[in-house]
Amino acid sequence: MNLAVLRDIGTSPVDDDIARIARTVRCIAIVGLSPNEARPSWGVARYLKSQGYRIIPVNPGHAGSTILDERVYPDLRAIPPEVVVDMVDIFRRAEAVPAIVDQALAHLPRLGTIWMQLGVRHPQAAARARGRGLTVIEDRCPKIEFPRFL
Repeated sequence: MNLAVLRDIGTSPVDDDIARIARTVRCIAIVGLSPNEARPSWGVARYLKSQGYRIIPVNPGHAGSTILDERVYPDLRAIPPEVVVDMVDIFRRAEAVPAIVDQALAHLPRLGTIWMQLGVRHPQAAARARGRGLTVIEDRCPKIEFPRFL
């Protein structure tokens, strides 16, 4: 079996999207990022930052403070327009997803990806984002997925 065939075994359209995202995204807004180092959101953010991605913390309860040396914003609207966000990573319950997606679509003009963390899915919000040309990943974690493609 040649190497090209071996490389293609086990890939899927979602894997292709994740590989592209991992290689092209530079700035990730993390909605629900906690300052608590024991929380999964903090560990994921620290990993992403260690891999060279810029992270933008979004958490209304900690707005104005810093997490991982980055200023925390209360919502996606508050991120300055000169900050080009490529991906929004959502660490919130599914019922919060529609409002986050709507805010992202309205206020982040260069956004390419909506990512929903493990256990988070919202088919209607995902369809709305896909209808606007965004890539949507649901029920996955970039800390788990990205290393396969970096």
